[in-house]
Amino acid sequence: MAVRDAASEPEEYRVTTLELFFDLVFVFAVTQLTGVLAHDLSPRGLAEVVLMFGVLWWMYAGYAWLTNMTPPTTVGRRLLVLVGMGGFFMIALATPSAFGSGGVVWGLGYLALVLAHVVLFAQGNPHILRVLPANLLAAVLIITAGLLDHGAPVYVLWTLALVVPIVQPYIVPPGGRFDIRPGHIVERHGLLVMITIGESVVAVGVGAGHQRLTAGLIVTVLLGLGLAAAVWWTYFSRDDAAAEDALTAADPAERANMTMSGYFYAHIPLIVGIIVLAAGVKNAVAVSWHALAYRPSFALAGGTALFLLGDAWFRRVVRIGPSGIRILAAVACAVAVPLAHWSAAVGVAALVLVLAGAQLAEHGVRKGTPEVIHR
Repeated sequence: MAVRDAASEPEEYRVTTLELFFDLVFVFAVTQLTGVLAHDLSPRGLAEVVLMFGVLWWMYAGYAWLTNMTPPTTVGRRLLVLVGMGGFFMIALATPSAFGSGGVVWGLGYLALVLAHVVLFAQGNPHILRVLPANLLAAVLIITAGLLDHGAPVYVLWTLALVVPIVQPYIVPPGGRFDIRPGHIVERHGLLVMITIGESVVAVGVGAGHQRLTAGLIVTVLLGLGLAAAVWWTYFSRDDAAAEDALTAADPAERANMTMSGYFYAHIPLIVGIIVLAAGVKNAVAVSWHALAYRPSFALAGGTALFLLGDAWFRRVVRIGPSGIRILAAVACAVAVPLAHWSAAVGVAALVLVLAGAQLAEHGVRKGTPEVIHR
C-alpha cells in the first residue's frame, strides 16, 4: 500500500448535534414507512416502501456526504440543513398517501431537500451541479405521479425517480475529489442505524397498544426488545471501530469507493431489513402467543435475514472480517416463519437465538485466531 502524506488527509471531526437532529427527522420518515408496511404487508405495499426508501436514501446519503465535506458550523449552513429537515418532515407526513393524493406534497418536500442540498454542497464542491438535473427531475417525476393520483403510470414515474439519480453519475461523472473523513462517516451511519433500531423498539410499544398486561404479552414484549438488542449487538460488535480503521488505511480514491459501496449500497438492505423487521415485530406483539399470519411472519423472518445479508455485504466491502457466519444465520432465519405462524412469541424467540448464536460463533472464531487487521 502506498505511503500517504498525513498533511494531505482531510481534517477529522465528529458528527454535530444538528446532524443528529436531522437524522431524527429522517428516521421519523422511516417510521412512517414501517407504518405503511405494517398496514399493507402485500407485494404492492413492499414495493411502495422500497421505492420510497430508495428515493429517500439517495438524498440522505447526499446529506451525509455533504456534512462530511462541509460541516454545518455557520448560521447559513445550519439554516439550509434546517430547510432540508423541513423537506424530510413534509415527506414523512405525506408518506401514508404518497402513491395517491399525497404524492404532490411528497415531491415538494423532496424538491426542498434537493435545493438545500445543492446550495450547501456547491460551497465545498461546485462539481455537484453536474448531478443537479437528475435530482430535480426525480422531484418533478414524483410531483407528476401525485397529480396522476393512481394507476400503473404512478409506479413507473416513481421507479424512474429512483433510478435516474443513481444512474446519472455513472453517465455524467460529477468530477472533483471527495475527501472522505472516516471517523465522521462511520459515526454518522452508526448513529442512523442506532436510531433505526430504536424504531423497532417503538414498534414493540405500538404493537402492545392498549392490550391488557398479561404475562404472555409481557414476555412477548421482552422478546421483541431482545430481538432489537440482538440486531444492535450484531451491527456494533466492534465493527464500527474496525470500519474506521479500514477506511483510514485506504487511499482517498479507494476510500470513496468503499464508502459508496459499503455505506450507501450495502446499507440499503441493512436498513430496509430493520424496517421490515419492525413491521413484523409490531404485528407479532399485537397477537402475542397466538398464531401470526404468514405475511407478518415472513416480514419478521425476512426482515432479519435481509438485515444480516446487508451487514455481511457491508463487512465484506469494508474488509472488516469474515461474513460467512452471518450469511448462514440469514438462511437460518427461515425457521422462524412456521414457528411464528404457530406462535408469534416463539417465532421472535427463534430469531433472537439465531442472532445470538451467530455472535457466539463469531466470538469463537475470533478467539481461536490471531488478532489481525483486515485490509
